[in-house]
Order: sequence, then structure tokens, then C-alpha cells
Amino acid sequence: MLSVDAAYLSIEQSGIMAGMRGNFPPETALKVCETLMEAGINVFEFTYNSVQPIEAMTAVKQAFGDDACVGMGTVLYTDTARRVLDAGTDFIVSPAFQPDIVTIVQNAGVLMGPGVLTPTEIVTAWNMGVKLVKLFPIGTLGVDHFKQIRGPLDHIKYMCNGGTHDGNVGDFIRAGATACGLGSWLTGDGSMPLETIQLRATRLRAEVEDARAHRKNMVRV
Repeated sequence: MLSVDAAYLSIEQSGIMAGMRGNFPPETALKVCETLMEAGINVFEFTYNSVQPIEAMTAVKQAFGDDACVGMGTVLYTDTARRVLDAGTDFIVSPAFQPDIVTIVQNAGVLMGPGVLTPTEIVTAWNMGVKLVKLFPIGTLGVDHFKQIRGPLDHIKYMCNGGTHDGNVGDFIRAGATACGLGSWLTGDGSMPLETIQLRATRLRAEVEDARAHRKNMVRV
């Protein structure tokens, strides 16, 4: 299990959290994650409403160790959070902001990324001590909406999720996102060919690096 700081650093460095929702049992998950790592993505979110999520998460962690940051998403109940923590997750993310789950996860010394959308949710979650908020679902609202939120709240670290793809990830990173989470576009439902996943992952890495370079140049100016 990675520390909070180590898990956050992995997400920050990757810029991409690859989500897997659907039919990703251990044997499929291992192949998908190996493919993603070859393309430079090493942060993986399994989702609790998928096939064998804990088994898949633990198999990937055992295979790749701390070279991979492996966590669980769609954690909506306190007993689920405890079960995932007991399994050794590196982080937990959720589509919703639930203070009781945030407290349980943080007390366990694990990175928590609660799902938020409104300024009130964002500030309340940040004041609880979270290091990264999951802005969800932001893709359909667009990068301009993100810019409006981040304007007065630019001290907060954001991961943009929901409706993200190769056409907007770079825009979110350029606008100040720490990372973006992608599921169906990147990994499909468990049946997407590995060659397609590799091509998409490689494209995303290039988008992230280009966006980061642009952001650094803007800061220098």
C-alpha cells in the first residue's frame, strides 16, 4: 500500500488515471494494465461495480508492486471502503462526496479522492484535508466550466473525470488539472483489443506532455 503522498505523486506524474469498469477479472486486468504501463500509464482505478474488482486490484498490485498505483473507485458505502482498505488499496475514489467515507479512508492513511462538482462540495472536501478532489462529471460541462470553478479555487488540486477523452484531456491539463481520469474511452468494457488500448494510451500520454509543456511556458511568460 502506497502512502498518501506517494499515491498522489504517482497520479500527478502520470496525469492519467485509467479506469476499468465492466468485465475486468484478474486475467483481463493484468493484460490491460501491462499494456497501459508499456504506454507510460501506471495509475489504475478498478470500480467496485465491476467483475471481481478486489481480486483484479490485488492481482495487479501483486504483479507490479509499487511500480503501479492501484486503487478502487465507485466506493459508495462504509463497509465497502473498509473491505477495499483491508485488501491493500493505494487509493479510493468515488463519484460522490460522502464525509463518512472520506474520514474512514483518511484515518487509514490512504489517499481519498471524493467526487465533487459544486464549489461548496469542493471547499468542504478540501477543508477535510483531501489532497485531490475528483471533479465529476466534468467532461460534458466542458473546460470553460472547469476554468470558472478553478478561478477562485486555484489552490485546490483537481482530477477531471466523466466524459473525458483524447479531445479534451489536453484542454483540462492546460487549464490547471493535476490529472484526468478516463474509463470507457481508454479501456472499454473489458472487450476492447489491447492494440486499441495501447494506441489510445500512447495518444493520451502525448496530449498530457504537450499540455504540461504549454502550461510551463505560460507560467514563464
